[in-house]
Amino acid sequence: MSGENSLGLVTYCGLYCGLCAQHTRIPLQANQLQQTLQEEGYEDFYQYFPEMKNFFPQFSQFLEKLAKFNCTCRSGKGGPSNCEIRKCVQQRGINVCPQCREYPCERIQKLAEHYPTLIQDGKRLQKIGMQKWIDEQEQRVKRSISYSDLKTK
Repeated sequence: MSGENSLGLVTYCGLYCGLCAQHTRIPLQANQLQQTLQEEGYEDFYQYFPEMKNFFPQFSQFLEKLAKFNCTCRSGKGGPSNCEIRKCVQQRGINVCPQCREYPCERIQKLAEHYPTLIQDGKRLQKIGMQKWIDEQEQRVKRSISYSDLKTK
């Protein structure tokens, strides 16, 4: 990746979308479950369990959407629609929070309560620059690391 295109998987707050389970594990697992259900004949399994007849088609559609869902806050298809961090970054004319002189601000510190590597990663981005930081995140992706492995409740 290079230039502005590389920002496509970088959130405004400084997370890397490629490390989100929604980009890695969830589509794969939803696809695998769909395939297994199909191989086992679950499309008409409800003939044995009539109470499933009303729910299985909806469940199947849900799995299909999970398998294909692709979000990013930069496209407007990810994160809360009223995200204060997104608004702040855009108002300041920067690409990501770590590029701000006030980093880490209160908003980032609050978010970091759930993403323990957020501030450390942001400081790393400041030190080495965007492209090298993205390359490092891609190395994490190759090692199958996900924020869900690190995330706190």
